[in-house]
Amino acid sequence: MKKTLTLAALSFLLAAHAGATTVRIHYDAGKGSIAVVGDKGPMTWSKGASAKAGAAKVWTYDWPDALGDISMKPTLGDKVSMGGVYKLAAGSTVDIYPFFGAPFGKVEIMPGVASPQLGNTRSLRIYYPPSYNENSAKRYPVLYMHDGQNLFDAKTASFGVEWGIDETVNRLVATGVMDEVIVVGIDNTPARISEYTPCCDPKHGGGKLDAYEAFIVDTVKPMIDKTLRTLPGKENTAIMGSSLGGIASVVIAEHHPDVFSKAGGVSSSFWWNKRSLVNNLPKRVPVKFYIDAGTSDDGLEDTQLMRDAMLARGYLTGVDLLYFAAEGGGHNEKSWAARVDKPLAWFFPFGSTKY
Repeated sequence: MKKTLTLAALSFLLAAHAGATTVRIHYDAGKGSIAVVGDKGPMTWSKGASAKAGAAKVWTYDWPDALGDISMKPTLGDKVSMGGVYKLAAGSTVDIYPFFGAPFGKVEIMPGVASPQLGNTRSLRIYYPPSYNENSAKRYPVLYMHDGQNLFDAKTASFGVEWGIDETVNRLVATGVMDEVIVVGIDNTPARISEYTPCCDPKHGGGKLDAYEAFIVDTVKPMIDKTLRTLPGKENTAIMGSSLGGIASVVIAEHHPDVFSKAGGVSSSFWWNKRSLVNNLPKRVPVKFYIDAGTSDDGLEDTQLMRDAMLARGYLTGVDLLYFAAEGGGHNEKSWAARVDKPLAWFFPFGSTKY
């Protein structure tokens, strides 16, 4: 009697005699089990194939290389993982850390963080991504942001309007645009102008940026890496701010490309000290920079000059420099909230995190 191999059996045999494309799914399913839906192999988008349970709550599934690149998502019972579709190149082995619950992160305040460099204290406002409590195997990239009071809560924002960082990250994660991240909002103090600026503007003074930079690099980041489940390497660490916080982010990243691989300057005050940051731009460093400005009284000319200076230093548009002019955008939280999705999606596109 002639026997016909099923596609599942054929795939198994092919995988046994050739290279395999492998996904390793890190998730504690409890009494449940993990399956895989996708576009190739014995599964479809509506019918899953069971992954193999292994040690340390890791589930694996293999495809033969002959099937080519794979698009897939893990499932837990009748739940499909939140976020985007995972893309696996033929022959690759990919680790993923899915979650299946609601795509809403949460914000908690860490009060009284002391700065020996500045001789003061402040709060940190920390956004925990949706999967943080659900998938304890996962670690996360970190975005450090200035003016923490303005990021998450209109009640504490300077002018009663927040950036809505948590809502924006939630949306981008849920729709598969960006990877999950931890956001650390660093509150400002009454010495904000001095702390966020290099020395010295003829009108505004300033000059404590080196100490503030040391506070972030030597105090805040080590504490966050020790306390939270972070991916501490530079490739997973970013810094971003607006206005004076924008130039602070650019300068800190220029000084510490060993710590930060991404820096965002939103409506940055590149006019500071007669455009000294533009006119004295250091050599190109291995950092991806996002800079922008609105077209409505927001220092657009200064930002364009900074863009041109960076291009002259060898930065490449779309590679390590992204510039955006926000039509009608002004120098305020409402405008920043409307376009912060651009640097977030560029810094942390879905599937880009390296574990």
